[in-house]
Amino acid sequence: MTFNRRKFIAVGTAAAATLSAPAVLAQGSGKPRVVVIGGGSGGATAARYLAKDSKGAIDVTLVEPSRSYFTCYFSNLYIGGFTDLEDISHTYGTLAAKYGINVVHDWAVDVDRDAKTVSLAGGAVLPYDKLILSPGIDFVEDAVPGWSVAAQNKMPHAYKAGSQSELLKAQIMAMPEGGRFAMVAPPNPYRCPPGPYERISMVAHVLSQMNPTAKILIADPKPKFSKQALFEEGWQRHYGGMVERIGPDFGGENVSVDTEAMTIDIDGIVENVDVCNVIPAQKAGRIADMAGVTEGNWAPVNAADMSSKMDPDVHVLGDAAAQGDMPKSGFAANSQAKVCAMAVRGALTGSKVFPAKFTNTCWSLIAEDDGVKVGATYEATEEKIAKVDGFISQTGEDAATRKATYEESVGWYAGITTDMFD
Repeated sequence: MTFNRRKFIAVGTAAAATLSAPAVLAQGSGKPRVVVIGGGSGGATAARYLAKDSKGAIDVTLVEPSRSYFTCYFSNLYIGGFTDLEDISHTYGTLAAKYGINVVHDWAVDVDRDAKTVSLAGGAVLPYDKLILSPGIDFVEDAVPGWSVAAQNKMPHAYKAGSQSELLKAQIMAMPEGGRFAMVAPPNPYRCPPGPYERISMVAHVLSQMNPTAKILIADPKPKFSKQALFEEGWQRHYGGMVERIGPDFGGENVSVDTEAMTIDIDGIVENVDVCNVIPAQKAGRIADMAGVTEGNWAPVNAADMSSKMDPDVHVLGDAAAQGDMPKSGFAANSQAKVCAMAVRGALTGSKVFPAKFTNTCWSLIAEDDGVKVGATYEATEEKIAKVDGFISQTGEDAATRKATYEESVGWYAGITTDMFD
């Protein structure tokens, strides 16, 4: 399927709406109340579809601490010089202005599921009839020995886009001639399976232009990764000899770092590096754990409506959810949000609910006009979101196909961000 802005929106889009809003929901309105925590691909989409499709019958509050949202998808292209930071930055003004969504820029610090309330850092307490959690990811503490969130300015993760993306790019640009860039890749499961390897491609693209004798080292705990053959083919074609990957067979799962000395220890062999991008193991955003809807690192959900298996009045979307076969991606979160919004609206207003169907595509840019993709369709079963069929780019594709794939991704980006914010 070829995506552009118009086609993406037609699959279930609507233009958006928001401005900052009241810190507390209106009391005594008689309307059912939905609180959405997290304003990314899952949360912003769910809030807008609930408000739009209920035509004001539901009070919707969106809680998001950031006034500007930077998409993680396309943030690697910022590092590679294919887009600007402002191009991946979005605000919430339209959501409130057009659809009457209460957009509260604050941190959710507690959920009382018995009282059905959300407490905010600023002191407000928000009552809800249905709660939607889409908090994204946090990092597993001590996942990479020697690294912590406190050290993220020395060894950036840049897996939450924005200032971390700026920092990592600045460090790459400041590398000495012939220097070394290292990445500690995450174990499964994690946000955006091809993301680390698209990032390697974008770093290699920059270095091949400004620092062609530089080297890239990947320490990877996984025996294989998404689109591996496509990336490795592309690295050899565009950046021959620059990228070295060390997998678990050679110590890639036994890694520590020294943030002061700027070294990486791979199975006892210490390497000096100039830039180290540490992407730790991940888990559901903290508020999901505080709400008591996690099992291990993730929040298990029912596939039909994304409701928590611990509480039918709490729904969990996107990266935070343990839902089955879908990858943790922006496209997946957006798709899940539409299913969830329809189900929540049906439960609160009696509107018709159709069987859940999900789609996902993950595009990656390897070099200029060399784009690849992987995707699938899914359905809800009693056990999980189950894959129905899928597709993937093929090695050896011609330049025209790869250019068209990249252009398709640009159209999709315009579509999904319109679906969320405009």
